[in-house]
Amino acid sequence: MKYLILIGDGMGDRPLPQLNGKTVLQAARTPAMDTLCKDATLLRLKTIPDGFPPGSEIANMSLLGYDPARFFTGRAPLEAASMGVDLTPTQTAYRCNLVTMDWTTGAQPTLVDFSAELIGTDEAAQLIEALQRECGDERFTFYPGVGYRHLLVVDDTVPAIDTVAPHDHMGKDITTPWQVYQQEPTWAELLHTASAVIADHPVNHRRIRRGLRPANAIWPWGSGKMPAMPTLTERFGITGTMISAVDLLKGLGVLAGLDAPTIPGATGYIDTNYEGKANAASGCS
Repeated sequence: MKYLILIGDGMGDRPLPQLNGKTVLQAARTPAMDTLCKDATLLRLKTIPDGFPPGSEIANMSLLGYDPARFFTGRAPLEAASMGVDLTPTQTAYRCNLVTMDWTTGAQPTLVDFSAELIGTDEAAQLIEALQRECGDERFTFYPGVGYRHLLVVDDTVPAIDTVAPHDHMGKDITTPWQVYQQEPTWAELLHTASAVIADHPVNHRRIRRGLRPANAIWPWGSGKMPAMPTLTERFGITGTMISAVDLLKGLGVLAGLDAPTIPGATGYIDTNYEGKANAASGCS
């Protein structure tokens, strides 16, 4: 028996005025999905347990059958597992977004774009490599990921901070979340130096000349230790494959004991290689 779980992560979206109060999914023409629903048994599942913030990390862990109350330690360690980064017991992983900030708005910057206008993986890798050269030491280690999504591993000699996801704060007052970094000297120095390093990088000079937003700052968030998760084979005697471009989901797959292949052209965004992902899924044994 084979099972296929197809997850439309974020597909629900929000009602939009330009769609007469409908969500994108409500307004879309979906004949294949309509047929599946008409001929299927429909169920409802609460993927976000009480007390947990709604997000991909919690919901997808639940869908794989892992209780977040037992196994969730943070988003970043799941991404570390996908990238093959082993965390020691004295290290904490942080997701490290490359973001666009506006520094001309007064005492506090404005978060313009949590993804630096969807910066490409090749350009981003150059910036992360520069950060590692200039800011990396026994306390901080930068690892390149996909697009704007990267990893920062921090030694526990650096005080832990309570961070928030940048994509929840675009166009909003970021005084409180930004002050979290500024109030701890080690973090304040890191973010200040990181901005100086990448804002003046040739990658960003070229992006500005092309009319693109620069990746002129980092936003660490989603911290945690590496969780200890029994594999799905150990729990249920099953094997499988996780097909995704997103390190969060690939990391969940790795920790669950699933294969997690890299699909050429898969980006985790609307320009992803849908056909390549479908072909990979159909070829899973």
